[in-house]
Amino acid sequence: MLNLKKNPVMVTKIVLFLVIGALAFSFLPRVKAQSGAAPADDLPSFRNLMGIIPNSGPDKIPSITFGSFAKNILQTTGIYAFFTDVIQKETPGGDPTLVFGWQEFLMVVVGFVVIWLGAAKNFEPLLLIPIGFGIVFVNIPFAAMGDGPHGFLHIIYESGVGNEFFPLIIFMGIGAMTDFGPLIANPKTALLGAAAQFGVFGTLFGISLANYLPGVAFNLKEAASVAIIGGADGPTTIYIAAKLAPHLLATVAVAAYSYMALVPLIQPPIMRALTSKKERLIRMKQLRPVSRIEKILFPVVVFSLALLLIPSAAALIGCLMFGNFIRECGVVERLSKTMQNELINIVTIFLSLGVGSQMTPERFLNFQSLIIVIMGLLAFSIATASGLLVAKFMNLFLKEKINPLIGSAGVSAVPMAARVSNRVGLEEDPGNFVLMHAMGPNVAGVIGTAIAAGVMIAVYGG
Repeated sequence: MLNLKKNPVMVTKIVLFLVIGALAFSFLPRVKAQSGAAPADDLPSFRNLMGIIPNSGPDKIPSITFGSFAKNILQTTGIYAFFTDVIQKETPGGDPTLVFGWQEFLMVVVGFVVIWLGAAKNFEPLLLIPIGFGIVFVNIPFAAMGDGPHGFLHIIYESGVGNEFFPLIIFMGIGAMTDFGPLIANPKTALLGAAAQFGVFGTLFGISLANYLPGVAFNLKEAASVAIIGGADGPTTIYIAAKLAPHLLATVAVAAYSYMALVPLIQPPIMRALTSKKERLIRMKQLRPVSRIEKILFPVVVFSLALLLIPSAAALIGCLMFGNFIRECGVVERLSKTMQNELINIVTIFLSLGVGSQMTPERFLNFQSLIIVIMGLLAFSIATASGLLVAKFMNLFLKEKINPLIGSAGVSAVPMAARVSNRVGLEEDPGNFVLMHAMGPNVAGVIGTAIAAGVMIAVYGG
């Protein structure tokens, strides 16, 4: 028996023979259809694939030409589709619109830019890389990866992004990874997390003003879904948008995750503008040690208050505190490690791909999406500024001053916002580490944004 692995020359001859045979077949002027070779119903699809054209002769023998075959191959390429495609799709509002091939190509470029930001610039790579690939996947011509009911991305989106499933699991993982010790040790920093919610509620008024622009008409549910971007919390944004304004979920989710990734670029200029050098040089005392019993009781107490006072936020806060209790109780270490690693990593991949899959031309290349992106940036900026200003206000009454830089960490981009506060502080004084102090308002911001989402659902959800 001939061993092809030990006879590369023979393998090469066989491959060349097959290639030459295929080329020769392509140049044949016509091929007779064998009777019974293929069912009649299969001939149209076979003709479309191979470029066969019907013969006008009496025998109706199908013919094949190399030109028609090459033309059909060309018409199935992405290059051809990007230049010639015109597809009618529905906008998030339900109105029909035309999507052109160049728009799909533009979104593919945007997808690769997002991938580049994550991979080359290290802007939240765990989020931006899968989001970028989701954008590219869904805009590939003829791939239909985002089309229902069997498209890969459509299944992911319907399974957990378009409802509360993935966001709540993410909150469980965040709770399992979060140490609430800095907040417990310095409870007054919770005010800074609450202050950041001014960005959320303040943007509601900004969106109301935007309704005076021609072609813009947001209702209260849509306004709440956009305003929550100010919390810089992707899972919470998806959660509230799925309940109040599902047709805006794609735009607000991508905006929220984008601003989370761009925290190192957006926050530092605001921090430097609203604080003096003297304030940035303030050194804070080391936090007191927090006992194990305090850490165990904290999630139980917070969850109990949530279900008694704000039941509409109990799902988000409950999953967050469930994950944290698993971490702190110390008797289910395997579950804690699973939540912190495998579970949240798997769900993050699917959630990010699902978010990216919604970034299609009919959803993004319109004026309303531009307003949402601008208002989201406004909300995030107001939230950052509010935390800084409240910290400065608190210093008017505190004997032991706090560094106002930690106020910017009141947004719930954990732990990125706290790291940015620490980095700006180190730029002024290389020996001034405020990271652990900034984690207090940072984790308080997660709870605050969840409470804000619950209030909006309770008020506007009906």
